Amino acid sequence: KWKGEGTTQNLENIVIGRCYDYIRIVNPAVGEKNCSQIWEAFKNAFINKDPCSILPKDYELFINLSLHTIPPNKSLFWENNQLLVNSFADRGRRYMSLGDTLFGFLGDFLNWCGQADSPGLDYESCPTTMECENNAVESFWRMASITYARHSSGVIHVLLNGSADGGAYPQPGFFADYEIPNLQKGKISQIVIWVVDDIEGPDIDSCGTHSVKTLETRLKILGYDVTCTDNNKSVMFLLCLD
Repeated sequence: KWKGEGTTQNLENIVIGRCYDYIRIVNPAVGEKNCSQIWEAFKNAFINKDPCSILPKDYELFINLSLHTIPPNKSLFWENNQLLVNSFADRGRRYMSLGDTLFGFLGDFLNWCGQADSPGLDYESCPTTMECENNAVESFWRMASITYARHSSGVIHVLLNGSADGGAYPQPGFFADYEIPNLQKGKISQIVIWVVDDIEGPDIDSCGTHSVKTLETRLKILGYDVTCTDNNKSVMFLLCLD
């Protein structure tokens, strides 16, 4: 048995249902997508395989089938504040975070893995990233993150948690390792960093200090126009509301 929780029950129904929900209601602008084909491509990335030998490229067909344009100036990258990002982006109405793209929406908050030499899903347990890095979920989000970064353009926003243990800009981390290296410099006019502390949380990190300074320096060396704001008012209002 692995240490992680098993595959989410009714995974197939959820993924196909989310797909139709997305193309019909959440974001019909993406046009027609073949939801059962998308499910098959998703499943075939990890089914019948050792759950510790799934690579990001195994999801290539899935990504190609579910890919769509990410509107310029709408990309919202983040670390350590998923629920806040979800409410702030508002299903793509304000921003389109990775979880608001079709490919991200399909996997959000779900868990899954297969078994070697078996066409079934493992509902009992799945490997955690501590047990093996090349597991089905980790590789999915790596591929999704790389794709999201490559298709982002205009003004890029990054929402970081100034109260997070170990700093607002984690290294290693998805933003540091998979998203920044895949940003297309020619398509990006500016990178706006927002560092927001939890309400009544510790103020561990801010613009120009600690890990945020590391991030700002890295982006400037790469040639980006970078601005940073502490406790952006709109985001704070949302936190107060919650």
